[in-house]
Amino acid sequence: MLVYGLPADVTDEYIQIVESTAIQYMQHFCRAIVEVFAEQYLRSPTANDVARLLYIGKQRGFPGMLGSLDCMHWRWKNCLTAWAGQYAGRNGSPTIILEATADYDLWI
Repeated sequence: MLVYGLPADVTDEYIQIVESTAIQYMQHFCRAIVEVFAEQYLRSPTANDVARLLYIGKQRGFPGMLGSLDCMHWRWKNCLTAWAGQYAGRNGSPTIILEATADYDLWI
């Protein structure tokens, strides 16, 4: 469901479980990811993190840089019709932009 952006009722034919069970396991999986990775990776940087990243950027010749910004345009296949114009991308279909900043050791 996460990889292909499919709704739960589509996956029931492929994995042979009902929609409610697929949703339940997706929620369980997401909670586990947050529980395992929240403290280290799913948080805002602390003052020490920012100072460390600015120091490393300066040493590498990029003063004031925290990390590299990358953007991805994902086609939003299941966008609501009412929102389609608001999220229209360059090719006319609805897209969502994922923006991520990563430092030198890929801490996002």
